Amino acid sequence: MSQFEALNALKTIRPSGRKPDQLRSITIETGVTRYAEGSCMVSFGHTKVLVTASVEQGVPPFLKGKGQGWVTAEYGMLPRSTHTRSRREAAAGKQSGRTQEIQRLIGRSMRAVVDLKALGERQITIDCDVIQADGGTRTAAITGAWVALSMACNYLLIEKVISKNPILDQIAAISCGIFAGTPVLDLDYEEDSNAETDANFVITGSGDAVEIQATGEKRGFSRDEFNALFDLAHAGAIELFALQNKALGK
Repeated sequence: MSQFEALNALKTIRPSGRKPDQLRSITIETGVTRYAEGSCMVSFGHTKVLVTASVEQGVPPFLKGKGQGWVTAEYGMLPRSTHTRSRREAAAGKQSGRTQEIQRLIGRSMRAVVDLKALGERQITIDCDVIQADGGTRTAAITGAWVALSMACNYLLIEKVISKNPILDQIAAISCGIFAGTPVLDLDYEEDSNAETDANFVITGSGDAVEIQATGEKRGFSRDEFNALFDLAHAGAIELFALQNKALGK
């Protein structure tokens, strides 16, 4: 019996009733805004993120004259995306450490699969706005960001602004964790807030890990448990790649 068969043979212990290796219902709807060169609404269960990709001429000062472009990201949560209203960060006058960490993660993830020289001296900014949060907002944002970025690059190709597609590979992200002693895939908020171990995996279409964030929330985790989470993440990423391609009509 394979590892996943063994997991599926377990009595379901997840609050949602999902099997340990089962993703939430995931949808990616493209072209949801009128003006952005690339846009999509990505839903991981009840988590919903609006993602836009905007092309701008010019690059940050540290890249001027170097003949390459840049991909960066901004992330934010709407005030009532959670159970209670949170104050807008703009009203507070600064971004939280969490917001800065997540938007840097999104930017790093996109740049890992982009040929920046092929962009020329222009920047693509990915905006990820969380409309509704139920766990996994950063993984949903990264998965949707690649779709919006791909649309923006395709726009540049169609308009003959660039001659080569800068996208080198697919990239997606998924959360995994140990819940009630069992490795599970794609945690929602109830699972995330009660998990013994919580991890986020950013994985390319070729199977490489770009970034792994793993934390023992209530206890340490073993090498075998980590390997089980990594295997779950790889299998989940394959499903996400298929959904990305479907959204783009591939």
